[in-house]
Amino acid sequence: MSPVAVLRLPLTTDLSGFISLLNRLRVPHRVSEEAGEQVLWVPDTPQLADDIRALYQQYPDGDEHYQLPPGEQSTPAPRPGFVQQLRDSPVTTLVLLACLIVGGITLLGENLDAVRWLTFLDFRVQGEYATFLPLGDSIAAGQWWRIVTPMLIHFGILHLAMNAMWYWELGRRIEWRQGSLHLLGLTLLFSAVSNTVQYQFGGPSLFGGLSGVLYGLLGHCWIFQLLAPNPIYRLPRGVLVMMLVWLVLCLSGLVGMLGFGEIANGAHVGGLIIGCVTGLIGGLIARVRT
Repeated sequence: MSPVAVLRLPLTTDLSGFISLLNRLRVPHRVSEEAGEQVLWVPDTPQLADDIRALYQQYPDGDEHYQLPPGEQSTPAPRPGFVQQLRDSPVTTLVLLACLIVGGITLLGENLDAVRWLTFLDFRVQGEYATFLPLGDSIAAGQWWRIVTPMLIHFGILHLAMNAMWYWELGRRIEWRQGSLHLLGLTLLFSAVSNTVQYQFGGPSLFGGLSGVLYGLLGHCWIFQLLAPNPIYRLPRGVLVMMLVWLVLCLSGLVGMLGFGEIANGAHVGGLIIGCVTGLIGGLIARVRT
């Protein structure tokens, strides 16, 4: 079921009250930004688009006391199916698919012959030791992909599952709000910066995963929302607090002591910082446009 645009409003319009009303009425929807406007999308079901337009005309700021008239829309409009969600979020889907494929090829980090083609530094295994080659040698050989491909490597099913879950949650928000190309650019930027910071502070080592990118997406949504409030980037406070607390625990060394393995703290911090920077720039631009 394809979505249909029912409202196109200036970025200065506060839709939070009306969005709350739609949530209470269990109407599936999403809001995106296109050409300097915010666009409200709903499933293309009979009469739903007209009903939402009429509802907005009467309750543009929402109404906590509003109730559906008896007999009208007794059942909520169906939520988009999983396949439709994948189609609505192509970059999010492709990045996660790439992680799954790489996870299968590398056997979640066990196949070192495959892993070494995607790591930040190429390496050779001799017995129980790995010798890392200089980054300059790989770059000179045209292996530029190494700057970003560590984000595709995961070590264990839990590592992959947790990172995939958060990328699905945060990536879709940015893709809906700012577009697929914007998410792709941010993902590559956050990966490059977080991997480089991890290398600079951690030295030659084997690291990978989407977590640096995730902290970049988190910082982007967080700061953007502070400067240009919008319902899509409004993260539950508990999510932000949890991820920041986890970052502090990792930096303290406690997580490693509990047996969770080595944590790429440089990647987390680098990702969060560059994400806050892009959120600051994007939020300021959105604010100026309004």
